[in-house]
Amino acid sequence: MAAEEHIPAWLLALKDSLPVGESYQVIALYVGVILVALLAYAIGRPILERVITSLSCKTRNRWDDYFIQRGAVRDMAMLLPAIILLYGSVLLPYGQAAFRKAVYIWMLVEVVSLISKLIDTSIQIYEESAISRRRPLKGYAQLVKMSIYIVAGIVIFSLIVETSPWALLSGLGALSAILLLIFRETILSFVASVSIASNDLLRKGDWIQMDSFGANGDVVDIALHTVKVQNFDKTITAVPTHKFLDNSFVNWRGMQECGGRRIKRAILIDMSSIRFATHEEIERWTEIRTLTHYIMDKELEIEEANRRANIPPDEHPLNGRRQTNLGIFRAYVRSYLTERSDIDTERMTLMVRQLEPEGDTGLPLEVYCFTRTTNWVEYEGIQSDIFDHLLAALPFFGLRVFQRNALMDRRQKFEDTLL
Repeated sequence: MAAEEHIPAWLLALKDSLPVGESYQVIALYVGVILVALLAYAIGRPILERVITSLSCKTRNRWDDYFIQRGAVRDMAMLLPAIILLYGSVLLPYGQAAFRKAVYIWMLVEVVSLISKLIDTSIQIYEESAISRRRPLKGYAQLVKMSIYIVAGIVIFSLIVETSPWALLSGLGALSAILLLIFRETILSFVASVSIASNDLLRKGDWIQMDSFGANGDVVDIALHTVKVQNFDKTITAVPTHKFLDNSFVNWRGMQECGGRRIKRAILIDMSSIRFATHEEIERWTEIRTLTHYIMDKELEIEEANRRANIPPDEHPLNGRRQTNLGIFRAYVRSYLTERSDIDTERMTLMVRQLEPEGDTGLPLEVYCFTRTTNWVEYEGIQSDIFDHLLAALPFFGLRVFQRNALMDRRQKFEDTLL
C-alpha cells in the first residue's frame, strides 16, 4: 500500500468502482489507460511546443533555441503519458509492479535523453566562442554523457533485478580488470584529451599532417575518441585521439600564426657547367643592376687579396682567388629574392646555399626563404614564379640544369664525334 499513499483519493475510489470480473474487462481497462496516455501526449505535445517556443522567442540568448532544435520538447512531452501510466497503474488489477517498473525505466530514459541534449546544447554554444578553438571541451562532454549512461544503465538493471544500485556498484569492484579492458580506449582517449588541451597541441581549425594515418588537412572536430581531419582532397580521416600521443604529427599552426610560409627547394646544377668567370663575363654581368655593386665590391676584395699574396692578375686561375659563375649566380638569386615584395627578408631567414650532392644527380642549389602570405594558392604561385625566373636565368651565367637524359644525349654526341 506504500505505493498508493501519493495517489489521489478520487483515483482510488474509481479503482474500487471499476468492474474487473471478466477477462475482457481487464483488457479493456489496460487499453483504456494506454489510450488516455496517448491522448495526453497528442494534446499535450502541441501545447507544450507552442508555450516553450513562445517563451524562447522572447529571450535573446540562443541556448533555448538550440535546446528546442535538438528535440527537447518531444522528450518533455513523452513524460506526460509516462506520468499518466504511472498513476493509471493503480487501476490495474494485475501486474502493477511490473507495469510501474516499465514506466520508471521509460521515464529514466527520457530524463537521461534530456540531460544529454542539455549537455550537447551547452557544447554547441561553447564551440561558437573563440576560446573553444584553444580549449575544446567536446571530449569531456562525451565522457560526462558516457558516465550518465553507465549510471542510468546500472539503475535500470537494478530495477529489473529488484536490488539496490549501490549493491551493484560495490560488486563492480571485482570486475575492475574487465571494466578496464572494456573501457581501455575511453581511458586512453581521456588521458590524451587532457594532455592535448593542457599542452595546446591541437586546436579546431589547425592544419595538421599525420602521415601514419594519411591525414593532411584541417581539424574539423575534436571528440573524446576521435579527431576528424578534412584532407585537402575533401575526404575525412578519423584519427583515434590517443594516437596523437603515440605517433608524431606536424601542426602547421605556427606557420599560420607567424604570417609566412617557408620555401625550401633546390635546383640541380650540372656540375660540368661550373667554371671560373672570365673578365668579359664579369663585365657583362656587371650590367645586371642587382649584381653591379656586388661584383664591383667582390672584384676589389679579390684584387686586394691577390695583391697581398703577390699574385699577378694574369696568373693561373688556380693561383689566388677568382670568381665563379655559380658564385655570382648565387649572389644574383639572393639579390633577386631580396627585391621581391612578397618575400619576407626582415623577420625571416633568407639563404641561398649549396647542398651535398647525392649520387649523380647534380649539385643542389637550395633556395631557403619565407613568403609574406600563408595562403596556399598564393604561396604556390610565388614559389612557381621564383623558380620560373631562376631556371630561365641560368643560361645567362653559363650554367645548366642537371637532366639525366640531356647528359646521356651529350655523351652520345661526344661518342659519335669520336667515331
